[in-house]
Amino acid sequence: MKKLALLLIVLLGVAHFATVSRCEEDVAESKEETDEEDSDDEEDDEDDDTEVKEENGVLVLTDNNFDTFIEGKDTVLVEFYAPWCGHCKQFAPEYEKIAQTLKENDPPIPVAKVDATVASGLGSRFDVSGYPTIKILKNGEPVDYDGERTEKAIVERVKEVAQPDWKPPPEATLVLTKDNFDDTVNNADIILVEFYAPWCGHCKRLAPEYEKAAKELSQRTPPIPLAKVDATEESELASRFGVTGYPTLKIFRKGKVFEYNGPRERNGIVDYMSEQAGPPSKQVQAAKQIQELIKDGDDAVIVGVFSSEQDAAYDIYIEACNSLREDFTFRHSFSAEVAKLLKVSPGHVVIVQPEKFRSKHEPSSHTFSVKDSTVVSDVQEFFKKHVIPLVGHRKPSNDAKRYTKRPLVVVYYGVDFSFDYRKATQFWRGKVLDVAKDFPEYTFAIADEEDYAEELKGLGLSESGEEVNVGILADGGKKYAMEPEEFDSEVLRDFVVAFKKGKLKPIIKSQPVPKNNKGPVKVVVGKTFDDIVMDTQKDVLIEFYAPWCGHCKKLEPDYLALGKKYKGEKNLVIAKMDATANDVPNDSYKVEGFPTIYFAPSNKKQSPIKFEGGDRTVEGFSKFLEEHATKLSQKRDEL
Repeated sequence: MKKLALLLIVLLGVAHFATVSRCEEDVAESKEETDEEDSDDEEDDEDDDTEVKEENGVLVLTDNNFDTFIEGKDTVLVEFYAPWCGHCKQFAPEYEKIAQTLKENDPPIPVAKVDATVASGLGSRFDVSGYPTIKILKNGEPVDYDGERTEKAIVERVKEVAQPDWKPPPEATLVLTKDNFDDTVNNADIILVEFYAPWCGHCKRLAPEYEKAAKELSQRTPPIPLAKVDATEESELASRFGVTGYPTLKIFRKGKVFEYNGPRERNGIVDYMSEQAGPPSKQVQAAKQIQELIKDGDDAVIVGVFSSEQDAAYDIYIEACNSLREDFTFRHSFSAEVAKLLKVSPGHVVIVQPEKFRSKHEPSSHTFSVKDSTVVSDVQEFFKKHVIPLVGHRKPSNDAKRYTKRPLVVVYYGVDFSFDYRKATQFWRGKVLDVAKDFPEYTFAIADEEDYAEELKGLGLSESGEEVNVGILADGGKKYAMEPEEFDSEVLRDFVVAFKKGKLKPIIKSQPVPKNNKGPVKVVVGKTFDDIVMDTQKDVLIEFYAPWCGHCKKLEPDYLALGKKYKGEKNLVIAKMDATANDVPNDSYKVEGFPTIYFAPSNKKQSPIKFEGGDRTVEGFSKFLEEHATKLSQKRDEL
């Protein structure tokens, strides 16, 4: 009986062991199956990453599937859009119709879309700067589409590009090198040349606009050519024409170079160059035309009087006018009647002030004789010297062209030359004239207080309570305010004399001076600008930023890293300044956007070098610094 019981226990043990083993095998198999399923899921996920989905007949491309999909395809239509863009939403139904139409083409042409706010890599790669942007990809190369956003127009263009023998038209923009540059510009009546760098973001954005403008201007009569120079390849040409940033645009007339100050988009370039192609001076034939300008004009009247277009003096005058055509209004005449009115003989240039600016303290006109031997620059100096009356009217429209010379004494009040207010305006201007005549070394002007409300605020005079206020804008961006008191000639004279003797303190908007300023990036405020940035013992890289600026925030970690990298350099300062809370007390450091970055060499503080490269990284800044620094240590390997 005992033996039977023992055998039963052994059998039960074996059965239990077999069951446990079987369970473990099941678990193992189950785990293997699960692992295989997980692996399959992962493979599915990977497949999903590059899988091209379709929405209402339009293929959806991403950073991950774009290249795989495009590869080997002859023609693909792609729309870059933003989900929040109203134009994109309106265009969506039309785009879906286009997709259906091209799907039925023989052979079918794929139509795709890219959410450029998510696929930022593709947006950057194809220079997408607005939505929707439409590109036709021909063998992977983008062809811009800027026609109507209709099914008919787009389908027609896509089918045209899809033809087997289609090739992009040759560029309208001429490509210049050292081999053909001089011949091209010397033989052109007028030509616009862009100096660019292939890596420059600004150049890439300009490129399509520049090419469109080139096409349009090539069809003009006579055509105006546009050209480009790769300044990284043609460094000699870039150096010859003082190219320090990209893109730099210059106008050439028969080989003579002039600055381009126009817009950088298609229509702006076309309009500006069309204007530049015309003569800089307009011909007048009757004395009455000049009399009307003098009577009702708001600016100096400049008239050249010559015997004919063959007169050598006329050629010199026109050349002098060309580079100043945006700053002055020029006239010329071959009429004896006009010569008699202006009391000159042919070969003379006359500057006449409008009636409202004339005074007993200055001549009503100035005359310059142009001879065959006269130098063009002498004629231009004559224009600049006499174009402003003793006390002129400074306005936002003429400020940058007429009133850049410093010191500038400005008298602010309700300036209005209309009939009802002219007498009051001239009353106060007369008091300014009495003082201005005794200080020829300074420029005097009257200005309407409403036009310059912000400037008055900066001078601390916006709530002075006085009918007339006075400020002096001096060299280096310094400014001085007259203490509010009842205005008179003697009060103004005392203020100007005090300025001349150096008894006035400049007004500088400034944050408090930092108590601890030993970080890798020095903080500059209005009061410390001269001490830090203008220190002739040190090179300084200064960033002008705005606290709210997204580009500035993005730059901050790289700029801090740059400061740390060069912290051991005793003669190099990496600095920053909040330009919204501090005055920049030097006109050489113009801040027109954020961030604006200048390098102030120790030996040329009044000629800072603006950082205009697209590479705002530690490496990009380092390259810039090592190119321009005057006192950088030779131990570069330690940096």
